[in-house]
Amino acid sequence: MTALIAAIVPLALLAAWEAASQLRLVSADLLPAPSAVVQALYAMAASGEMATNLAATARRVALGFAAGAAAATALGALTGASLTARRLIDPTVQALRSVPSIAWVPLFILWFGIFEGSKITLIALGAFFPVYLNLMSGIAGVDSKLLEVGRVLTLSRAQVLRSIQLPASLPAYITGLRSGLGLAWMFVAAAELLGASEGLGYLLTDAEQTGRPERVIAAILLFALCGKLSDWVLVRAGSWLLAGRGL
Repeated sequence: MTALIAAIVPLALLAAWEAASQLRLVSADLLPAPSAVVQALYAMAASGEMATNLAATARRVALGFAAGAAAATALGALTGASLTARRLIDPTVQALRSVPSIAWVPLFILWFGIFEGSKITLIALGAFFPVYLNLMSGIAGVDSKLLEVGRVLTLSRAQVLRSIQLPASLPAYITGLRSGLGLAWMFVAAAELLGASEGLGYLLTDAEQTGRPERVIAAILLFALCGKLSDWVLVRAGSWLLAGRGL
């Protein structure tokens, strides 16, 4: 029932879109009909072009997200658990968070060239900040009564972090991972506009340059579907983990 309700708005928009296209209320050069987009998707799938470009983009997102989330987890745990580390490190991280993503592009190209290194680094940067911020805030905001239990049990700082603070901050951490994964999909689009020869971002650029709006919209839909699917997987994994810990 929930899925049916969620499908009402997209189906209504598709019907209105198709009707507007068939009645020529909108130019096909600006907004092709959904049927034309479906034909473009089918053609890309049949030729193997879709699979090749999806695999390239998914690989970049996976590598960038894994790197960014790993760095954010380590630094977020440190600054969340230690007030001294938070005072030393967090102001710098927050300042860097304010830098627009596009501003990093020239530096990454200078360091890593226009190949995979610069793309994955940009994606990792996008994924880093929400994971770091949510984990740090989650650990720092753990109920003081729980910390008092750790002191009563004479647990070391590392034991308190592992046994009390990390489990208590898990919901915030999962929220940060979801936000980081969403940004990874956004950043990969920007990264693949930096001279990629394959990927969904490349499909967007190629379609725009060759005047094929149906392929532009098809690529955007693929981004949306992949982002939603990966978020669903992460939500399911997070629900299983929270249930296993009784949270």
